[in-house]
Amino acid sequence: MSDADLFKLYSQRILALAADIPRTDPLPGATHHATRRAPLCGSTVTVALELAEGRISGFSQQVHACALGQASAAIFGAQVIGRTAEEVATLRDQLATMLKGGPVPGAPFGDYEVLTAARDYPNRHASILLAPEATLEALRGGALRGNGVN
Repeated sequence: MSDADLFKLYSQRILALAADIPRTDPLPGATHHATRRAPLCGSTVTVALELAEGRISGFSQQVHACALGQASAAIFGAQVIGRTAEEVATLRDQLATMLKGGPVPGAPFGDYEVLTAARDYPNRHASILLAPEATLEALRGGALRGNGVN
């Protein structure tokens, strides 16, 4: 990868998002947890959720990822409260489509436009998808059991 490619991929906006990931404080009352790992790069995202009336009412994330995965988690974390499992699944699908050349996800996730430069780097796509995928896994996993990680 050339220096120009790196500069394009890790733009100032992406780095700013990566440096300011919301909702990283522990969520003591969490009822759902999951960790997802991108096998190619080793990035991981662990989420903790609280639900009320079928919507995410509390959210916490631990992000150990490249700047692209961190930026994605920042965008996701800023908009996740109040979302249903269906909305998170729709976002995940729209985001995967965007990374393959499709349109940017709709509101309230339009900030994912900043990650369109990653389309040319398929080895980074799994990292970008981690936050919504971990959230979906937590939602599917139900209440905590055993060690708290489903």
